[in-house]
Amino acid sequence: MRLSPRRLAEVATARPRRMLVIWGGLVLLGFVLIGAFLGSALSSEGDVTSNPDSKQAEELIDERLPERDPFDELIIVRSDELTVTAPAFRERVASLAAGLRRSGSVDRVSSYLDRGGEVLVSRDRHATVLPVVLAEDEEDSIEQVVATVERADGAGGFAVDIFGEFTVGRDFQEVSEQDLRTGELQFGLPAAMIVLLLVFGTLVGAAIPLTMALISIIVALGVVGVIGQFFEVNLFVTNMLVAMGLALGIDYSLFIVSRLREERAKGLSQRRAILTVASTATRAVVFSGTAFSLALLGMFLVPDTILRSLALGAIVVAVVSVAVALTFHPALLMVLGDRVDRLRVPWLGKRVAASAGSEGRFWGGVVRAVMRRPALSLAASVALLLLATSPLLGLKLGASGPASLPDDTVAKRGLLALERDFPAGATDPVEVVVDERGAPALGQDLRGLRDELEGDPAFAVNRAATDEGNDVAVLSVPLNAEGSSEEASGAIDRLREEYVPRAFGGAEDRVLVGGGPAENRDYFALIGDWLPIVIAFVLALSFLLLTLAFRSIVVPLTAIVVNLLSVGAAYGLLVLVFQEGVGADIFGFGQVERVEAWVPVFLFSVLFGLSMDYQVFLLSRIRERYTSSRNTTDAITFGVGTTARLITGAALIIVVVFIGFAAGELVSFQQMGFGVAVALLVDATIVRSVVIPAAMRLLGERNWYLPQWLEWLPAVAIEDAEVARHDRAAVASR
Repeated sequence: MRLSPRRLAEVATARPRRMLVIWGGLVLLGFVLIGAFLGSALSSEGDVTSNPDSKQAEELIDERLPERDPFDELIIVRSDELTVTAPAFRERVASLAAGLRRSGSVDRVSSYLDRGGEVLVSRDRHATVLPVVLAEDEEDSIEQVVATVERADGAGGFAVDIFGEFTVGRDFQEVSEQDLRTGELQFGLPAAMIVLLLVFGTLVGAAIPLTMALISIIVALGVVGVIGQFFEVNLFVTNMLVAMGLALGIDYSLFIVSRLREERAKGLSQRRAILTVASTATRAVVFSGTAFSLALLGMFLVPDTILRSLALGAIVVAVVSVAVALTFHPALLMVLGDRVDRLRVPWLGKRVAASAGSEGRFWGGVVRAVMRRPALSLAASVALLLLATSPLLGLKLGASGPASLPDDTVAKRGLLALERDFPAGATDPVEVVVDERGAPALGQDLRGLRDELEGDPAFAVNRAATDEGNDVAVLSVPLNAEGSSEEASGAIDRLREEYVPRAFGGAEDRVLVGGGPAENRDYFALIGDWLPIVIAFVLALSFLLLTLAFRSIVVPLTAIVVNLLSVGAAYGLLVLVFQEGVGADIFGFGQVERVEAWVPVFLFSVLFGLSMDYQVFLLSRIRERYTSSRNTTDAITFGVGTTARLITGAALIIVVVFIGFAAGELVSFQQMGFGVAVALLVDATIVRSVVIPAAMRLLGERNWYLPQWLEWLPAVAIEDAEVARHDRAAVASR
């Protein structure tokens, strides 16, 4: 028996309560899996799997000098009154070190009181750092160490702070969870409910999409918890999954319930209407979910575990949302019947119910005005979008790292204390790693490299240090710039392309440049290299899918061009606000030197996937009308006029969900939320109501052009309009 949305709807509506019980069991299972696996599945770590020079350098150091890594965390102790030679200062440091050792949370702690510890003292001698190596269970250990530091802070007039990899990871996790609670759950959900009330006009109708979204999120989180036991999953997957779950779950339910109302208004019984919807709107949901998931696959191409984790969360929740739409949704609608219109909002409820399936007055007026002057409308709207895109020429990719944390977090306070008392780059130097195996004399060339670096003010050569042993030599050189800045990236490029070749000659292939600044530089280059590949991959898949669905090469090309316009506008406004600072204070955003490197890749995949949702629903209605009327102008007017209110409502829901991200404290989330919100707002208004109808009006019958040599392509109908007409004809004949 052929499995189809209609067949699944028949099964669900035949025994709807049994289907609801099954989904209730899946939700309970989801809660169990979340509790058992999700916590252990998430990691604050990110990794690049393409093995760049910086990663090879790190692996060579770990292999040859396994004991070299001197610390996990740095504890900074400062007194404005006393210098490090004062007895009280020495006593405070000794007491703090002894307390850490007794706690069992550290394997090793060093201080300037040890032999050769003067390097740990600040230039003004009012501050010192204690390098700490955590005990084996780092998560529990860092909590104990942070608690010890916070108890010591302020006692006796001493300021005590901590900074390092594990405090940064700990604070990123806490802030992301807080942003999730405040932005998505406290802002996104209530705001989405308000928009749903405006679209549905009834409390029961508005609660259905929200229920569908929550079910999708719970089940998907459980699935991710299980997947995380086998593959590394970044903690940001939860934020991504919840946001996409709200967006897609609500959107899909919105399209289905709205189409159900339309079919019921035409006289179909509840079950026949649900089956008709399964043959039309639900089929479109399946197609949209497939298109969205394929667009997100582009992020899997990038050898970065964070981007792959974000893609994983989005794809899993998209698949679950489609499954909910196919089975849970028809069962729930069958049980509710006409109670979906219960608890109407005064005045609004009647107007919404009366307008089911009809053309909206406002949007109908807009599209008719566009159709009267399509060339002028298209030129004006495209010019506006290109103007918004123009700042994209100044896009700079980078990373804000721990500097983007709120000022009241433990790691940010530690970073500020470190930068205040110690030279920039001192704790995260560039590391030149020389493989001496088979060529022991190469270590001598490091002296020549130091001489090369003497003339470059970006390198603090006077604070450089050399380690040798086990056929490897490592030159650690601090930078006089922040490790993720443009200046640092330029210094790494000069080191690799000029200084190392001159110092080592033909043996430069034995030299690797690593360390934190080099890792940042390699990551920025990686994203820059992969972004065009991701774009090409997503565009090719989108073109193929739309060609199959609409049996036209013009419709897909038009859709791709207009989607690129909305994405380009989002990129441009992102640069304008975050890099240039235009309006950043108004929105409460932080101005930064660079846009987070992963954000453009993420935005392109997500925005193209979400835009395809609206494209599919709009174009399927236009195609359905054109099939029956054979009049392109009439089809465009009908399609835009009847779907604009719905698409705008769906887009507003996603906009308010991602505004929750933009309202968070992490700059990377602010950029992501702002980019998605702006792009979808542009897409659902200017693009859908002006650009697409104007372009299709000018193209006329050419919209449906398919070359003869492609006639062999299978017909993949998004909506089974023939079944829908048969259902309505059966009702009319009674």
